[in-house]
Amino acid sequence: MENPIETDPRLREIARFFYALKDPLRLRILVTLAQEGESNVTDLVHTTRVSQPLLSWHLARLRAAGLVRVEREGRIVRYSADLAEIERQLAIFRALLEQGASSL
Repeated sequence: MENPIETDPRLREIARFFYALKDPLRLRILVTLAQEGESNVTDLVHTTRVSQPLLSWHLARLRAAGLVRVEREGRIVRYSADLAEIERQLAIFRALLEQGASSL
C-alpha cells in the first residue's frame, strides 16, 4: 500500500527544491546570482573561488530544480536566479506547513 505522504506531488516538488539547496556552495551561487542579477561561469568561478567543472556541476543541479535560468547569446551563457520560481516553491512549502500533515 502506498504512503500518501510519499506520493503527494507537492511534497516531492518541495523535496527536490530543498535537495537542490542542501549544498552550501549551491546556496552561495544562488545568493550571488540574486545579488548580481546575472552572471557567466567565468565571473561565478572568480566570485565563488571554485573550479569551473565544480561550479558547472552545481549550476546543473540548480537548473534541474528550476532555480536558475539560462540565457544563451552566441558563445556567452548567462545565468540568473529564478526568483519567481523560488518564491513559488516557498509559497507551496508555507501552504503545506499551514495545512499540516493531516491534510496530506
